[in-house]
Amino acid sequence: MHFVIMGCGRVGSTLAKSLSKRGHDVAVIDSEPSAFRRLGSSFDGMTVTGLGFDRDTLRAARIDEAYAFAAVSSGDNSNILAARVARETFGVEHVVARIYDPGRAEVYQRLGIPTVATVRWTSDQMLQRLLPQGAVPAMTDPSGRVVVAEVPLARTWVGRRISEVESLTGSRVAFVTRLGEGMVPGADTVFQDGDLVHVVAALADLGRIEKTFDQPPPAH
Repeated sequence: MHFVIMGCGRVGSTLAKSLSKRGHDVAVIDSEPSAFRRLGSSFDGMTVTGLGFDRDTLRAARIDEAYAFAAVSSGDNSNILAARVARETFGVEHVVARIYDPGRAEVYQRLGIPTVATVRWTSDQMLQRLLPQGAVPAMTDPSGRVVVAEVPLARTWVGRRISEVESLTGSRVAFVTRLGEGMVPGADTVFQDGDLVHVVAALADLGRIEKTFDQPPPAH
């Protein structure tokens, strides 16, 4: 799969090398050509000099083919703008932006852009939000058989009831994070763009649940 990363600082270069080592195609965008030195001589992906929210720059990075886009430059506003262009102009479904100011996270969530605050950033969190079947386990029972995991739900589910997800997968939705706040969904709770869904499921079933969540819902 093809990934586009805006920003080649410590975060961006780490993500790019991690994705490349997993066998993915990666394009890295940065306004400073010298920043690409962080990638090392073994990096075989693309490097594009320019602004990550510029449409021509994004096209040069093959954004039209991208499975996911990560905006991890040093500026919050640039990251959010680039993430919105990637999603709204080029239709990239899997988008994540790094922010320095966690207090602005609620605003970004309203724009439908998943964010990771620098104060709690890890490369694993970024990778889990970018890669397919990217459930993020939050808790495991002592036996290791049951987990509470954040599982990405395809945007095609927007407007459908959470209870439909439970019925289709046989899982239980423990809670939903909406606009930065947790909520326990009811039978009529409708999935909204930007919601983070956390399920309780057997670890052995998690792969099947992830695949179902990544597919469009069945027709009514």
